[in-house]
Amino acid sequence: MLTVGIVGLPNVGKSSLFNALTSAGAPSANYPFCTVEPNIGTVEVPDPRLDRIHEVGGSKTRIPTVIQFVDIAGLVEGASEGEGLGNKFLGNIREVDAIVHVLRCFDDPDVTHVLGDVDPVRDRDIVETELALADLDTVTKRLDKVVKKAKSGEKEAIREQAVLDKALAALEAGQPVRSVELSPEDRLILKGFQLLTTKPVLYVANVAEDDLPDSENAWTEALRAATDSTDAAVVTICSALESELAEMDMEDRQAFLEELGLSETGLNRLVRAAYALLGLVTFFTTGERESRAWTIRQGSTAPQAAGAIHSDFERGFIRAETIHWSDFETIGSWKAARDQGMLRSEGKGYTVVDGDIMLFLFNV
Repeated sequence: MLTVGIVGLPNVGKSSLFNALTSAGAPSANYPFCTVEPNIGTVEVPDPRLDRIHEVGGSKTRIPTVIQFVDIAGLVEGASEGEGLGNKFLGNIREVDAIVHVLRCFDDPDVTHVLGDVDPVRDRDIVETELALADLDTVTKRLDKVVKKAKSGEKEAIREQAVLDKALAALEAGQPVRSVELSPEDRLILKGFQLLTTKPVLYVANVAEDDLPDSENAWTEALRAATDSTDAAVVTICSALESELAEMDMEDRQAFLEELGLSETGLNRLVRAAYALLGLVTFFTTGERESRAWTIRQGSTAPQAAGAIHSDFERGFIRAETIHWSDFETIGSWKAARDQGMLRSEGKGYTVVDGDIMLFLFNV
């Protein structure tokens, strides 16, 4: 399951966003550290393709893929040294796959900003500095132990020290570790340390409803300019509006969106952006019992996709009968696709394409 950690300063709209994402009713109030323990919730990944496959194929149920979101308390300057229980809060997101960094891009006299005024670029720098300082502490402490072993000639320690030295150099230069060019073997060494700045980041600019439908203002423009040289995307969302939408039924929600000049919810865009950030694609399985979406890394082979369902499928993989969902929608059923010769037989070397529907044949 894909896991995403939500970070940001207090009172930027993190918990409101989490509530809208998960409809979990997490505490949300106008004071710092309202969230003390991490809130965890799972969210269905919106995918109209799965809806159509389910509808056209006539399966009894549809099972979407999901993302797990972890909302931690607002970070403050000094979090890496324990300010505001920072060490504990940072520890809660060490195991996530990616980080969503929520930044306040709205003004509201009724919602105090912990630093007195709105400045998303400054806020971004504060939080990212704390993440980097936490990593710097982890790397430095580990190097103290590894250097002694490396001097004695231990090959694994020598290799580990070389990788940690690269991470240390980046952090001391004010750069995240994810900016360092590392081999797959190097990344495997660093993975065990769960460094926060190795994780891909998606910025969420939380705007006011008055900024819709364009969702842009001077603060979002400044944020985009500040992040232009990075590989992180910026998604604009009005968390207050998303909270309202989350409480509506589908028909009322769509009508409200159209009234505001919006084609979809900001949450849908956020989930898609998270998938793109991590280089994920979706394939489907369908039958009389269920139609289901599965998440895999872009570039995965057919056996690797089979392994997402069950390790036996990958171990005993023979071939995969495959059709793209758009062709399946046109033909109307798996039987018709087979009868008309539209199913492709793909072997072990096939790279799965986003939107493929697959039936795996295996023998163990």
